[in-house]
Amino acid sequence: MQEKKYFMGVDQGTTGTTTLILDEKWEVFSQGYAEHTQYYPHPGWVEHDANEIWIKMKEAINIALEKGEIGINDITALGLDNQGETAVVWDVETREPIYNAIVWQDRRVDKEADRLSEEWGDVIKEKTGIFVDSYFSALKIKWILENVAGAREKAERGVLLAGTLDSWLIWKMTDGRLHITDKSTASRTMLYNVDTGNWDQEILDRLNIPKRLMADIRSTSEYYGDTEPDKFMGGSVPIAGSIVDQQAALFGQSCFKPGMVKTTYGTGCFMVMNTGDKAVSSDNGLLNVIAWDLDGQTCYALEAGIYIAGAAIQWLRDGIKIINGPDEIDEMAASVPDTDGVYFIPAFTGLAAPYWDQYARGTMVGITAGTTREHIVRATLEGIAYQVKENFDLMERDSGMEIEVMRVDGGPVKNEFLMQFQADLLGVPIDVPYITETTALGSAYIAALAMDEFDSVEEIDAKWKLKKRYTPKITSEERKALMKGWRKAVERSKSWVE
Repeated sequence: MQEKKYFMGVDQGTTGTTTLILDEKWEVFSQGYAEHTQYYPHPGWVEHDANEIWIKMKEAINIALEKGEIGINDITALGLDNQGETAVVWDVETREPIYNAIVWQDRRVDKEADRLSEEWGDVIKEKTGIFVDSYFSALKIKWILENVAGAREKAERGVLLAGTLDSWLIWKMTDGRLHITDKSTASRTMLYNVDTGNWDQEILDRLNIPKRLMADIRSTSEYYGDTEPDKFMGGSVPIAGSIVDQQAALFGQSCFKPGMVKTTYGTGCFMVMNTGDKAVSSDNGLLNVIAWDLDGQTCYALEAGIYIAGAAIQWLRDGIKIINGPDEIDEMAASVPDTDGVYFIPAFTGLAAPYWDQYARGTMVGITAGTTREHIVRATLEGIAYQVKENFDLMERDSGMEIEVMRVDGGPVKNEFLMQFQADLLGVPIDVPYITETTALGSAYIAALAMDEFDSVEEIDAKWKLKKRYTPKITSEERKALMKGWRKAVERSKSWVE
């Protein structure tokens, strides 16, 4: 009889934490979810309470354990993925954050990013593989050090630590024994030198961030240590993987060969292409990032980020209140033959790739007296798909690789209208797997790999299963006409905030 083993993937996302427990057959055994609060103290500012995220992560884990009727010590290994560029600074003496975590969507350092880009942007791009933007962690950390009373003095005294949420949560899980991050997450900070594989001292000095604040950089799939029972639900569980969320989804989608692409539809929407052992530079606004590091072998990726996807659907419900919940939008969108000329650009916090316009704002154009809420709902879903199409085209151009199929995951892939429209726009099939929580799945896979549960990624690849394929149903002429209207609409939203 096969020994019972359980592997845990924890996806710490922008709006909440998902815990996935997989059994020894790599089928979903149970899962849990806990939402945390979004704070908007000023226009363009977005914050999270790092302590609340720690509590909610444990809550999501506990829900999954209770559903599965197992205990924390039944878990063979735990892998964690994190929301990326969101930054937190904490005091090792009080064991408390000195300020809320500043979220990747936050725009408070836009003007400073503009100045830094003008003065030093080429140097940072060459060193880090990414360009200067308030999206990344570096200027968020700098802002906290400069704007929280006593922070600079504490930093110089060596009692502060800084990092992304993986660093904070692992530090909490191990009762302060480990202050680490992995290469994929480090490459999101604008502080990581892709050539040396370490924090770049020159950039740190330029931003006045003491290196002692930063985490040790480790491999993506590696046994780091055990959780501290007194601090982590009474369990001593091996932590054996840490990765940034979108790269976790790439791993969970078994995109192990160069040219394979996945798109995750969540709060935002992120398309990532595996480019193998070669870093591909983009002149069109795509990010050259590290996908993962396994046993010293680095896999690179091209990434296109869209700030607002599922968050636009949430806005329909909570903001303008024209829907009761996401379950009804599929039927509403399909109830009208088109948007009747309405385009919705959901640039609530600016536009990411390919525009990188932090001053763009949400815009709806083409409204007439005949516009209904069904048209607006459909335009919202189409607005997500249009953004993906633009980045899809750039990814093919910059990589020189033809994308034959796109694997998708995340909550909105349940929406059949969105998936069919996406296939129509791209002109290639869209594949939905059986397990759509591929971000948490990917983090569980990397932990199992570190614990020798797999001999190779090929073994993981064999477990990927197709649930549904959407194939294109419109002509290339229809596709071009739709995109022409979209691009015209985008121009109306750009550089709105002065």
